[in-house]
Amino acid sequence: MTLKPIVVQVVIDKPLAQGFDYLWDAEKLGKLPEIGNIVELPFARSKAIGLVIKVSDHSDYEIEKLKFVDRLAPLPPLDPASLRLMNFASQYYVHALGETILPTIPQMWKKADEWEKIPQKLESAEKKKKKSINVAVEGLITEDQLNPNQKNALEALLADEEVKKGFRAILLQGQTGSGKTAVFLNWIASILKDESAQVLLLVPEINLTPQLERRVRAYFPEKRMAVLHSGVSEKKRGIAWYEAMIGKAQIILGTRLAALTPMPNLRAIVVDEEHDSSYKQQDGIRYSARDLAIWRAHDLKVPILLASATPSLETWMAAQSGRYEYIRLDQRAQGAALPSVHLINTRDPQNQFSPGDQGAPKQKSLITKTLAKAISKSLEAKQQSLILINRRGYAPVLSCSACNWLSKCTQCSTYTVMHKAGALGRRSVLSCHHCGLVKPIPQFCPDCGNADLKTLGHGTQKLEDAIEEMWPQARVLRVDTDSSRKSKGAEALFQEIHDGNVDIVVGTQMIAKGHDYQNIGLVAVLDADSRLYSADFRAAERLFAQLVQVAGRAGRSGTSGEKGGDIYIETQYPESPVFQYLLRHDVDGFLAFTASEREEAKLPPYSYQALIHAEAKSLEKAIQFLSELKARMNIRGMITKELKVYDPVPKPVMRVAGSERAQLVIESVSRKALQEALEIVDQELRQDSQGRISKTSRVRWLIERDPVAI
Repeated sequence: MTLKPIVVQVVIDKPLAQGFDYLWDAEKLGKLPEIGNIVELPFARSKAIGLVIKVSDHSDYEIEKLKFVDRLAPLPPLDPASLRLMNFASQYYVHALGETILPTIPQMWKKADEWEKIPQKLESAEKKKKKSINVAVEGLITEDQLNPNQKNALEALLADEEVKKGFRAILLQGQTGSGKTAVFLNWIASILKDESAQVLLLVPEINLTPQLERRVRAYFPEKRMAVLHSGVSEKKRGIAWYEAMIGKAQIILGTRLAALTPMPNLRAIVVDEEHDSSYKQQDGIRYSARDLAIWRAHDLKVPILLASATPSLETWMAAQSGRYEYIRLDQRAQGAALPSVHLINTRDPQNQFSPGDQGAPKQKSLITKTLAKAISKSLEAKQQSLILINRRGYAPVLSCSACNWLSKCTQCSTYTVMHKAGALGRRSVLSCHHCGLVKPIPQFCPDCGNADLKTLGHGTQKLEDAIEEMWPQARVLRVDTDSSRKSKGAEALFQEIHDGNVDIVVGTQMIAKGHDYQNIGLVAVLDADSRLYSADFRAAERLFAQLVQVAGRAGRSGTSGEKGGDIYIETQYPESPVFQYLLRHDVDGFLAFTASEREEAKLPPYSYQALIHAEAKSLEKAIQFLSELKARMNIRGMITKELKVYDPVPKPVMRVAGSERAQLVIESVSRKALQEALEIVDQELRQDSQGRISKTSRVRWLIERDPVAI
C-alpha cells in the first residue's frame, strides 16, 4: 500500500494572487503540517519564507514535479483568529495574502539560517528581563483617586460586563487633560484579572510609546508587556512578537504594526488618539490599523475602546447614531479651565514689529508683536512656552535674488530644504524630505553665478535662532525628527521638558500629541494656514484636531478654578470655521458642521473611495495607463450612477525619486459596489502584469482602499 503524499499550499511575500504547492516530509521536519506554520522553501533559484494556508493529499500539478519544504520555523502555527484577520485584510485592501501576512512577521523569524540559535536568544532575553527589575514608572491613578467624571466613565465601561459580553465599540471622547488614559487603564485592570487574558493598546506615534509604557508599568508591575514599534531593535521586536503570539505577554503596546500581531487570548482593544492619520499605513498594504482593530474586535466578540479629544468624523457619527457606545469626559481631570484661545491676524500691521520697537529683533521678526509679549509674560511667570511650526529644517527654499533660481530637487517635484550644520551633518546642506537626497549648499547660483543666495520661509531651526536672539537668557529646546535622530532620541528630549530644564520648546507636530506636560503656560501655532488650504478635503478636520491637541498641552496641571493657559494661533483667515469653533472649544459643533459639508458634497463618510496609484518614468505614461483602465471599466459597464470614476490626475507631489506619479479616484455610495469593482480592476490589471508592474507599459500600479490623503 502506497502512502498518500502530504501536500501543503504556501503563500510567500510576493504580489502574486495564488499560493504554491509543496511536498511535506514529516520525518525530516519532525511533525505533520498545520495551517499557519512558517516554513522555508525553495522558490525559483533562491529560498523564500512562506506560510502554510492549506494541507491536503493531492495537487493540481504532477506530484513528481513538486519541491519539498526545506525547514519548519521553531514556532507554533499562527492562531485561526489571526489568519481570519489576515484573510479579511487581504480581501478588503485588495492585496495578495502572502504580501499581507509575511511583512507582519519580524525579520528574526524570517532568517531560517538562525532558527537553531533562537532558543538561546529567548533564554538570554529572559535572564536579562529578570535582572532589570528597576523599571521607571509614573502616573498611577487608582480607581479611588479618579474624579467623579472619570468614575462615571469607568462605571459605564464596566456596566453589565457580564451581560454585554461580546463585541462593543465604545467612543471615549474627552477634553484634552480630562484623564482618558487613567480611565481606560483602570478598565484594562478589570480585564487582566483573568491571568490568561491579553489586551492590545495602540498608540499613533513611536514617541508616545515610552511615556505610556511607564504609565502601564505603574498600573501592572506584575504583568508581562510586549512593546512593538519600528523604533525597537529587530531582536527585541522578534521576542516581543513571539511572547504575544504564544500568549505569554498579557499587554501588547505598540503603533499600527501591532494591530496585526497574533494574540491567541485577546480580550480587549484600546485605540488611543483614534483620529490620528498615523494609523493608516502609507506603503505596502495600505491598511488602517484602527479599522482592522474594530474588525478584529467584532470577529472575536470582544470590546474595543476608541479614545480621543477630537474623534474622526466617521467614529463621531457612529457614536451619534448609536452604533457605538458613547462616553464623554467634559472637564479636565483636576478641574482647571480649558486654555484661552487668541487668534493673531497676521494681515494686521499692529501685530508686526516696527523698527525702534522696544524688544524688537535686529531684523524683521518671525514672531509677531502680540506673541512676543505673551512669551515674555510666560517667562516672567516661570512657565514653559511651546511653539509649533510644522516645518523642520532652517528654510524651505534657497533662492537667487538676481535670476529667481530656486533650490528644486532634481529627483522630485518639490524643493530641497536648507538644514543648518549639525542637523544632518557637520555642514549646512540642502535636503529633500521626499526622496532623502542631500547635497551641499552652493556657494553661488547654479544658473547665473550670483553669490547672493537668500532663504525663503522658515522652519524649526530658523525659529530657534530667532527666539535665542530675542530671549538670550531663555533655555530653548528644538524637538523635531532631526534633533531626535541623535543618540539621546526623542524620549530624552521630552524628559528635558518634563524635568523643567527648558523655558521655550520649538517643534513640529511631534510635540503636539498626547504628552502630559505639567508646566506649559503658553502654546503658539505659527503659519496655521499652511495646513488649512489644500486639495485634500480632510485638511480642515486634520488642522482642527491638531490645534485642539496642541492647545491641550497648556495648563494641564492646573487645579479647580485655575486658568488653563493660553494658545496663540497666527493666521491670515481668523474668520475660518476651524478657528471660530476652536475659540469656543466646540469639537461637536465643528464635527456637525463638517458632517453637513460632507453630506452636501457626498464625500466620506457619506461615500466610499479608493485610489488607483500609477508610477512611471513619465507622467504621460502614468496618465495614459489610468485613462485606458477607466475606458475598459466604461466598456464593461462598471461606471454607473452608483459608481463614479474620475479622470486621472497627477498626484499632489507629482515626482518622487525620479518617478512620475498619477492617481485615479473611484467613488461609490455603496461599500459593496466599490469592493466588487476593485476586485474586477485587480483581476484586469493582473492579467497584463508581472507582480504589480504592467508588462506592456512598465507602469507600477497599486490599489488603495479608504485613502486618508488624496
